[in-house]
Amino acid sequence: MIKVASYTFNPFQENTYVLSDDKGRAIIIDPGMYFTAENERMDQCILREGLTVQQLINTHCHIDHIFSVERISKQYSLPLGIHPAEKEFLQRGNEMASAYGLNFEPYTGRIYYLREGDKITLGDDELLVIEAPGHSPGSVCFYCEKQKFLIAGDVLFRESIGRTDLPGGSHTQLINSIQTKIYTLPDDVVVYSGHGPTTTVGHEKKHNPFVTI
Repeated sequence: MIKVASYTFNPFQENTYVLSDDKGRAIIIDPGMYFTAENERMDQCILREGLTVQQLINTHCHIDHIFSVERISKQYSLPLGIHPAEKEFLQRGNEMASAYGLNFEPYTGRIYYLREGDKITLGDDELLVIEAPGHSPGSVCFYCEKQKFLIAGDVLFRESIGRTDLPGGSHTQLINSIQTKIYTLPDDVVVYSGHGPTTTVGHEKKHNPFVTI
């Protein structure tokens, strides 16, 4: 069974997720640690739980989700898994950070690509890659059908949606992604978003003012 741990980091209050199984194998998703204390907190959590970090993947590559991709990649000798359409944003990390007066350590590690229908394995469990563009061109979600949860990135929030006014964003595309890719999942699927609290598919279908079914 997969354990989902959430940590809120950086000036944008982004949610970084650590998924682990009962044997201590782990995946880090969207490492947003910015401040030294945040990196130390993550190190302590990994050590305290006795985890072996085996994979590093991102839902998308906006600056608040990639602050620590270089550090984690180096620390655990891991490549970064992203959708091909997100490579440009990864490469523009310095530019995005500078726009907010922030620092960024450019990513120099290896990249592999995630596409619709790919399976990410964690021991005996797996996550399905779901393409859900709109917030960014290559936004993906990670769905665990067995445990009924979705790592949604910035596609869908509790009673809100990801912004679409950034480069490569499309409001029409985002709404379509939510309606056809997320709202078609069972109502009791728990949605872990890139910002804010968790929600469920059923709650959003009833109460999200931005996306109707």
